[in-house]
Amino acid sequence: MTSLASTSTTDIPPIRPSALSAKLAMALLLAALADFLLYGRRIGLSLVILAVAIACASLLANRAALDFRRAVTGGAIVALGLVPAVEELNALSFLILVAALAIALLLATNPETTSLADRVRALRNLVLFGPFRFFPDALQVFSMSAFTRSIALWLMPVVLSTVFVALFAAANPVIEQWVSLLNPKVILEYVSVWRVLFWTLMLALVWPFIHVRWRRKKVAAATETDVAEPAPLFASPEFLGPSTILRSLILFNLLFAAQSILDGIYLWGHVALPDNVTYASYAHRGAYPLIATALLAAAFVLVAMRPGGPAEKSKVIRPLVYLWIGQNVLLVASSILRLDLYVDIYMLTYWRIAAFIWMGLVALGLVLIVTRIALNRSNQWLIGANLIALTIVLYGCSLVNFDAFIADYNVTHSREASGQGVQIDINYLLTLGPQALPAIDRAIALRPGAGEGCLVSQRDRLVEQQRQDLAWRSWGFRSWRLQRRLDAQAEARSGSRLAG
Repeated sequence: MTSLASTSTTDIPPIRPSALSAKLAMALLLAALADFLLYGRRIGLSLVILAVAIACASLLANRAALDFRRAVTGGAIVALGLVPAVEELNALSFLILVAALAIALLLATNPETTSLADRVRALRNLVLFGPFRFFPDALQVFSMSAFTRSIALWLMPVVLSTVFVALFAAANPVIEQWVSLLNPKVILEYVSVWRVLFWTLMLALVWPFIHVRWRRKKVAAATETDVAEPAPLFASPEFLGPSTILRSLILFNLLFAAQSILDGIYLWGHVALPDNVTYASYAHRGAYPLIATALLAAAFVLVAMRPGGPAEKSKVIRPLVYLWIGQNVLLVASSILRLDLYVDIYMLTYWRIAAFIWMGLVALGLVLIVTRIALNRSNQWLIGANLIALTIVLYGCSLVNFDAFIADYNVTHSREASGQGVQIDINYLLTLGPQALPAIDRAIALRPGAGEGCLVSQRDRLVEQQRQDLAWRSWGFRSWRLQRRLDAQAEARSGSRLAG
């Protein structure tokens, strides 16, 4: 039993801090190269150059673990993967290039994976878990002294807080002004919150190729054991232990409270905004970045409060988690209000309806996370509850006539009908199909002279499309109801003309 326990599957032992520092420097150089080649520019051959640089850096950083013959095969695979991207960079050639880099890395540095199942499992771990290893691996650069340990405990809270501040700045012009005051003007000319996020993303993506860590097989009693399951994500105690989670939640609650207070003052309270900030920009900019913030917060809570984790039973951490999720629900509510105000001004579209539905699902997901924690349910229960909610919403959406709803809403709330908002965009109504015909007829009636020329022919095409939809092969109950409505409108117009 002792020998079996001692031969359980483990990661490659942590490398020396000096070697890790060299790899960190190499990752930073690759991130700088990615900034030069990709950030704010049209991407083509530049991505191929970056891929070659990543392959060369990976070869240099992992030369001690290379198998020469397999490395040559990996190089050939990389060369083949580069060809489609050189020909033309598109979604397919990009996926081929990424797959070639991952497969070449596996072949060159992990000769133990000989079966197809092992290789698929190793590539899965590389893609799913590799990008999340940068920050816990970077913590190894600290020694175990009390001072550096305290710095390490604050590292993740500060980094994630910086990401939240960046998202809040993108969503809130007032916070953006505050952030701009904290940085020297010269730095602001070259650094933006989006550039910081870009660097963070690039460091996370290139790190698995620089610091390679595969799961290893160990031999016990001359018998090779099966490959163990991947270690829990963020396994480093300094990275996501109770102390780090507590510090993170304190910072996060303070940051979210500031955002919620600003929304309460300017969005819900309608207080006059500072100079150079318009109400329209305040309402419009925040909807989507705040949803991204809520999703990131949900991911953190799921990892921090995982079943059986050290923070799950903490009497201090649990109330802070509940408070933070409550603030996230309020954040989603503010996002819905922002989008509603924007729709009042600029009308309704399919994407804006989808955003409303998506925000509602995010809010429900946050409530279900609280329920899972309070009832001590598993993550499988949480996934099942969210899937049930998603199924109900999708089924309900399948029964809603969004074409007619959007068209009716836009005509009813247009400047011609209500005296507020924007003018009717008849061209957009025409793209909604035959179900928009009643609203299009109302729009034509509200705009004298609009029913001439090209518009009449476009409407006639919709009428012909509606007639074809009534054929028995393409018949639908919704089309039948529309035809009854159109016939009733035609009879009403005929009656009014006869009466006149």
